[in-house]
Amino acid sequence: MQSLSRPVTSNQSGPHDKLADLVNRHVTSRFLKPITDYNRRAFEDSLQGWDRQMPLILDAGCGVGWSTIQLARAFPDHWVIGVDQSEDRITRQKTIMGEVLPDNFVCVRADLVDFWRLWFDAQLPLARHYLLYQNPWPKAEHVGRRWHGHPIWPTLLGLGGILECRSNWRIYVEELALAVNMLTGRQAAIESWQPTQFLTPFERKYHLSGQMLWRYVVTLEGRQDLHRIG
Repeated sequence: MQSLSRPVTSNQSGPHDKLADLVNRHVTSRFLKPITDYNRRAFEDSLQGWDRQMPLILDAGCGVGWSTIQLARAFPDHWVIGVDQSEDRITRQKTIMGEVLPDNFVCVRADLVDFWRLWFDAQLPLARHYLLYQNPWPKAEHVGRRWHGHPIWPTLLGLGGILECRSNWRIYVEELALAVNMLTGRQAAIESWQPTQFLTPFERKYHLSGQMLWRYVVTLEGRQDLHRIG
């Protein structure tokens, strides 16, 4: 039986008042954390099946890979890469997705912070980029752990493509949309989301628990889209 999920609770009632300061700080400074060898290997492995012609889709934080597999089925002419830091989740990806899996996807274990930087440095084109039900870190003091408050944020936006975020916490999506606008000037609507099929196990769990889901989609131009704020 599907267990129910509690809504996100937070000591924030709206977007964090320090978000602009964080974004400005990160865009005007370099992120110097060394990239590990295992992340370099994972990045290379993720491109082994790519023919250098197919458009690329990145499923960031793919978990057990439901979303990666379904995206590969939905976009059969794309090469879909799922990335998650948990080896256990990656190895459990195929259990309930059917016996016949598409051949245009791969899931790799890697730290997204390193993976995004490697992608940026390689200047690979990116058609679509998914942030599906990421850990929202809902305590106000943890805003710097959300992707849009993290030093990696300018690099993430610099990858370009159609960026899609889904979450069961509206404030997370509102902050992300604000952080996109701060660096790119781009705006897009946040919509309540009623899935006709479930892209991730979390989407299924949250929906069946009666929670509101939120979706934000924006088209980015990559590093040409970025400008400094402040």
